[in-house]
Amino acid sequence: MRWWSWTWRETTGQVDPTLHGVLATPGDRQTGAMSDVPVLLERPRPDVAILRLNRPDRLNAMTSELVQSLHDHLDELAVDLTCRVVVLTGVGRGFCAGLDLGGYGTAPHSENVGSTQRGFATQKHIATLVTHMRSIPQPIIAAVNGAAAGGGLALVLASDVRLGAESSKFNVAFVRIGFSACDIGTSWLLPRIVGVARAQELMLTGRVFDAAEAYRIGLLVDVVPDDSLLDAALSKAEEIARNSPFGVSLTKEAMWTALEIPGMQAAIDLENRQQILASHTDDAREAMMAFVEKRPPRFENR
Repeated sequence: MRWWSWTWRETTGQVDPTLHGVLATPGDRQTGAMSDVPVLLERPRPDVAILRLNRPDRLNAMTSELVQSLHDHLDELAVDLTCRVVVLTGVGRGFCAGLDLGGYGTAPHSENVGSTQRGFATQKHIATLVTHMRSIPQPIIAAVNGAAAGGGLALVLASDVRLGAESSKFNVAFVRIGFSACDIGTSWLLPRIVGVARAQELMLTGRVFDAAEAYRIGLLVDVVPDDSLLDAALSKAEEIARNSPFGVSLTKEAMWTALEIPGMQAAIDLENRQQILASHTDDAREAMMAFVEKRPPRFENR
């Protein structure tokens, strides 16, 4: 039996409602409009897009169809000049339960290769979401509703701003079913966000931790009541959108790049070049004029 088709019941004989890919139980099943669309795209305002993972019957666990839909939406939004900020959240009572251990499906273009090659294609199909999220110019706000386990936690880590509902909970899941916890960029992202010592403990134990702990260790920047989560995310998006599009995209790019480069001087060299680039834009001049004239700036991304 291949690892991507295992279920928690098959590996343990029981359903654990807290772990990666197996958060769905019969009571979780929901119906609603567009239930067959794995990722919903909404535009609550012209400059903000909401991506909703839409498999609530499985707490938005990842399948090939859901992952590919998320890739496709990211491609679409990356070239949408009207979109300034993306909010990522889940439909129903979970953010994302990670890999659907009941069956992921087949990664694109891997139908006619061997089982090892198919498994590797599946791994890359999911893991490239992290670099894809990083590469788009718009900041991504994770609005974490309910459980974010395994690959779901990786989506949270790959976001630029992380907000959580009071009901949100997290865990690094695969170590609990016999695999390495180092998956989908987690071994690189988690230590940089919460610190090495905390990341080591969370990854080695795979334990579930709640929103209060996530806020205390710096994984979340804010925790809000469940019914206020989307409002909080849209408010944060509005804050970001008050800044120039080019300035925001350069900031996102440099923040992530600075985490990868080996020394401070390399970061400063990158910053210097970004500042000169930005200073030559019409939006930079507009921002300075608006400041002097005590009015909101009118950015045109020029």
